[in-house]
Amino acid sequence: MQRFAARWLAGAGLALALWASGLAAAQPPMAAQAVVPGVYYVQGATALGSAANQNFISNAGFVETADSVVLIDALGSPALAERLVQEIRRITPKPISHVILTHYHADHIYGLQVFKALGAQIVAHEGGRDYLVSDQARLRLEAARQELAPWVGASTRLVEADRWISGAARLTVGGVEMLLQPMGPSHTPEDLAIYLPAQGVLFAGDVVFRQRIPFVGQADSRHWIASLDTLLALDARVIVPGHGPLSREPRQDLRLTRDYLLFLREAMGRAARDMEPFDAAYQAVDWSRFAHLPLFQAANRMNAYNTYLLMEREAR
Repeated sequence: MQRFAARWLAGAGLALALWASGLAAAQPPMAAQAVVPGVYYVQGATALGSAANQNFISNAGFVETADSVVLIDALGSPALAERLVQEIRRITPKPISHVILTHYHADHIYGLQVFKALGAQIVAHEGGRDYLVSDQARLRLEAARQELAPWVGASTRLVEADRWISGAARLTVGGVEMLLQPMGPSHTPEDLAIYLPAQGVLFAGDVVFRQRIPFVGQADSRHWIASLDTLLALDARVIVPGHGPLSREPRQDLRLTRDYLLFLREAMGRAARDMEPFDAAYQAVDWSRFAHLPLFQAANRMNAYNTYLLMEREAR
């Protein structure tokens, strides 16, 4: 009996070790890339969030100042946030003093608790307050604990901002000036762009998706388009989008997101005005201009349906 128990424990230990090594092997690569001197970002995968990629599907950036590090977004799981801390430490030992959120979507915020524990001050637009106490946020986290286990688990929690801003604000940390520009309601009510005027770098969050189909969800696409026009007026030389590689051709990449939203509104608005059923309207649209983009199959039909409903509401 003792021999059997010992063999069982050894087998269980081997299985656990193999499981753990499998999880380690499955870790998606993360490497900080220089945007300009002193400004970096990590790029998430062009995929849907899953346990296989630890929910690493969004970007995060950080700025090294004279005395500390300012982080933009916190990634999609505590495990990813801990890996991001390691990447920052590889570049500088300076403390992480601030986390500025572009918005409160899961893939950008589930790592927040790691940075909060390090003493960072969290800054966000006050439009995120309602989301934090909503059934949508609670149910999304409950689902994530199942879908993204073990990377998002029972200890993962939603974290409020320490400083809520209601309008355009200026933040200077360690001699680096950052302009915080509200963009919502667009992709979300609380969209916030972070612009570094001296460096010409714009962190646009999910107001800009590069080289992939945007996730529209319950967005206010009319205001989203107006917000993109606002960003086009900035003298940004480099844009770090919420998803996809950085852009050194800002106007071109801003226009891709803008043109897609305009196309959605035109096609679905016409169908809504004519009271054409959605399925027939969707099939009738020539999507060839955008069909080659990553995640088109996964996101486009849902984007079109949500826009169809939005256009119905706007027509009323």
